Amino acid sequence: MKKMLFLLVILGGLSYAGYIGSQFLTHLNSAGYVLIGIEQWTIETSLFVFLGILVALFFMLYFSFRLLGWSFRLPKQIKKRVANNKLNISQQALIKGLVDSAEGNWENAENILIKHASHSGAPLIHYLTAARAAQSRGAFDKRDEYLQFAAEYGDDAEIAVGLTQAELNLSGQQYTEALETLTRLHSINPTQANVLRLLHLTYQKLGDWEALRSLIPSLNTHKVLVEAEVKLIETEVFSNLLRQAAEQKDKNALQTLWAEMPLSIKVMRGVAAIYFAAMIEVGSGAEIEDELVKNLSSNWNDTLLILFGNIQSMDPVLQLENAERWLIGHSDDSVLLMVLGKLSGQRMDYAKAQRYLQQSITLEPNVQSYRLLGDLAMTQGDANAASQFYKQGLELAAGVLVDQIEMLAV
Repeated sequence: MKKMLFLLVILGGLSYAGYIGSQFLTHLNSAGYVLIGIEQWTIETSLFVFLGILVALFFMLYFSFRLLGWSFRLPKQIKKRVANNKLNISQQALIKGLVDSAEGNWENAENILIKHASHSGAPLIHYLTAARAAQSRGAFDKRDEYLQFAAEYGDDAEIAVGLTQAELNLSGQQYTEALETLTRLHSINPTQANVLRLLHLTYQKLGDWEALRSLIPSLNTHKVLVEAEVKLIETEVFSNLLRQAAEQKDKNALQTLWAEMPLSIKVMRGVAAIYFAAMIEVGSGAEIEDELVKNLSSNWNDTLLILFGNIQSMDPVLQLENAERWLIGHSDDSVLLMVLGKLSGQRMDYAKAQRYLQQSITLEPNVQSYRLLGDLAMTQGDANAASQFYKQGLELAAGVLVDQIEMLAV
C-alpha cells in the first residue's frame, strides 16, 4: 500500500511538472525541440514526446526490476509458506497430543506428538509430553528415546529434560536412576528449586537420611518448601538417624545426634522416646536419667515414664524418690503407679510395691501391673497367687486383642 501511494505521488509530481512545462512553452509560443545524435544516427522530436518516452522508460525499468526481484524471492516465499503451514499443523498436533494425554489416550498422544515434532516451533514440548505418554503406557525404552531426542535441543534444555526424566524415574520407582540424574543437575545448578525438591524426595525414597540432612539448609535458603514442611522433614531425618544408630547400638552416634538436634525437635515426644529408649538399649540409661527426669517434669508422657522405669540407675533410691515426687501432681496416673511398683520391687520393698501395683490396677487394669504382681508373688514364694495374677493379665490381654480385632472388622 505504501509503495502504491509512493508511485501515485511520483506520477502526480510528473504530471504537475508536465503541466507547468506545457504552460511555459505555450507562453513562449513553442512546443520545444530535442535533437540527439549518435555517430551517423540522429533522433529529432518534440520536448513533450521526449519527456513522455523518459517517463515510460522509467516505469518499464522500475517494473522490470520489481518483477525480477519478485522472481528471485518466489522460491524463498514458497518455502516460508510451506514451513508456516507445517508449523500450524504441528501446533494443532501439539494441542491434540496434550488433550489425548490428559484423557489417557497415551498411544495416540505419543504418535501424533512424535510425527509433528520436527516441524514444531516447540519440539521440546512434543518430546517431553511424548515421553510422559510412553511412561504411562509402560514403554520405558520409548520414553528414554524421546528424552534423548529432547536433550539434543541445546544446553538450555538440559535442566528441563533432566527434571522430566527424574520425575518419570521417581513415578516408575527407579530411584537410583533418578538420583543419578538429579545429582548431575544439582552440580549444574545447585540452587534450582525443582532439582532440590525432587532430590529430597529421592533421598526419602532411598532412605538416605544423612544425605537428606545435608540438603535441609538448601531447602530452607532457597524456599523450596514452606517452613512447616522443612520442619517435618527435619524431624523425620533425625528420627530415622536415631533409629539407625539404635539398630547399630552406636552410643556415640546417638549422643552426637542428640547434641546436634534442634530443641524444637528434642521436645517432640516420639523423637525423645527414640533417643532415650536407644540409650537404655545400649546400656547407657544411667547417663540419660537426669535428662529424662527433666523432660518428664516439663513434658509428662506415659512412654517416657515407662522408659524411666526401665533405667538401671546408679542410685535406685534417688530414682524412686524422683518418681514419688511426681505423685503430687499425678496421683491418679495408673502408669506412674505401675512404675513406682516396679521400682519398689527392685528395692525389695515388696509391701510398697504391691500397694502401688494394686492402686494402678484399681485405676486402670493393665497387663504390665498384673505381670509385676505375679513376679512379686513368685519372689515371695506364693505360686498360687502368682498364677492368679498371670491368669488375670492373660485374660486382660486376650480381651484387648479381641476388641482390636472387632474394631478392625468394623
